[in-house]
Amino acid sequence: MNQLAIGIDLGGTMIKAALVRRDEGFVVEKARDTEAVHGPDHVLDRIADLIRSVAAEAPDAAISGIGIGAPGAINWERTSVVQPPNLPGWGVVNLREALQARLGDDFPVFVENDANLAGLGSAHYGRGRPYPSFIMVTLGTGVGGAIIYDRKIFRGTTGAAAEIGHMTINFAGDIDRYGIAGSIEAYLGQKYLSRYGRHKLLTRHESIIHQMAGQDLQNLTPLMLYEAACSGDEPAREILRWAGHKLGVVLGASINLLDIRKVVVGGGLSAAGDFIIDAARKSIREYVIPDHRDEIEIVRETLGNEAGMLGAAHLVFQSLDEEAVRSPA
Repeated sequence: MNQLAIGIDLGGTMIKAALVRRDEGFVVEKARDTEAVHGPDHVLDRIADLIRSVAAEAPDAAISGIGIGAPGAINWERTSVVQPPNLPGWGVVNLREALQARLGDDFPVFVENDANLAGLGSAHYGRGRPYPSFIMVTLGTGVGGAIIYDRKIFRGTTGAAAEIGHMTINFAGDIDRYGIAGSIEAYLGQKYLSRYGRHKLLTRHESIIHQMAGQDLQNLTPLMLYEAACSGDEPAREILRWAGHKLGVVLGASINLLDIRKVVVGGGLSAAGDFIIDAARKSIREYVIPDHRDEIEIVRETLGNEAGMLGAAHLVFQSLDEEAVRSPA
């Protein structure tokens, strides 16, 4: 099929856009700063300008529509984003209406949570392709999740399913950004993992991280942990293995609940896969029922941030396919 769609990844720092061909993937990619501090109208103008720029690169084939991945909750109708983090002043914004007011009605617009679209992108263009159904976990500033069932996003009853990051693994644990005690994000979110690392390294003066951080552990980042671990630093490896054990706990609970035994891990922190994911592969077996253990697979998505743009474009293709089935000519 020769269908084309534009996929948008809206973040607090960058807006990324891609022209995607259904059967082949990327045709054109572009990006620009979000400039979120200037408020929603300014950001929406920048999204519209970026869409025009990408659309101008399209070959003769018509563009089927626009898919947008945004952080935060999305309404059931896939039109609006609700209180997206890192986008000050947004509240509830109807992205479909706002963009069609700027671009006209030529392009249908579909909106979805960014982690869900990372899962959809993986399902059709990435490491998730061999699996009809899988659990997606994204490790970055926070911990996101998606449930892909029969190669489509499972959305629950309101569109807010798969908030894996806020599943509790320790009712007496630290509090996450939503006030939930002991959620996996309170262990694996970037600032939380950095805080744990600082605590563990206070008495581990042999670690090269002290030098990497300029002798000030307040400068510690997960990237430093990964780089030190790759250099053979055992304290850094211990911290990442600890994180991987926690990941295995929440994935085990998810598998027991959903009976979906394939997992794809994405996001920036997934680059530490040799340490975090390997540890999760070991610990997960302790937390799933015996009948599930031999069929579990955990793989790392290699598309990086591109998974979200690909998923946003594929959301257009899937949504139009579903509309065609509901309203045959």
